[in-house]
Amino acid sequence: MEPIFNKMTSAGYHAIEKEIVELKKARPKKIEALAAAAALGDRSENAEYTTAKQELGRLNGRLHYLNKQLQYANVVQPANNGKLDIGKFVTIEFMDDHDKLTYQLVGKQEANLDQNKISFTSPIGKALSNHVIGDLVNVESPDGSYEVKIIDISLN
Repeated sequence: MEPIFNKMTSAGYHAIEKEIVELKKARPKKIEALAAAAALGDRSENAEYTTAKQELGRLNGRLHYLNKQLQYANVVQPANNGKLDIGKFVTIEFMDDHDKLTYQLVGKQEANLDQNKISFTSPIGKALSNHVIGDLVNVESPDGSYEVKIIDISLN
């Protein structure tokens, strides 16, 4: 079976690398805390030991997950072809109330609405992909359908 690669931007890839570095820095302190708690004696009723073991387990699990994300990453460099694709910014106008918003189309692990980053796998991301400036796009979302117009597409 062929492995499935996750599309992401280079910024998303570097953010994962940065998080891995930070977690690796924190790991020795978690190991020390576990060893100190284990030295207190009876582990069956040792809340400090249980907590330290759980925290180290979460950290190791997150490291494993992030390393797999990098292993199966497909970093996409957006082409300057006028079509909306991962990594590009898009300004859209919602046709119902004429609000205009700018989003960046990113990989699913990078999506963050607070930062105006939408996943290319989200309903709006799927609908907008490969469209050009001026296109009217119908978006089918779980809450119903709506129409948006692409006002601008840029690389930054």
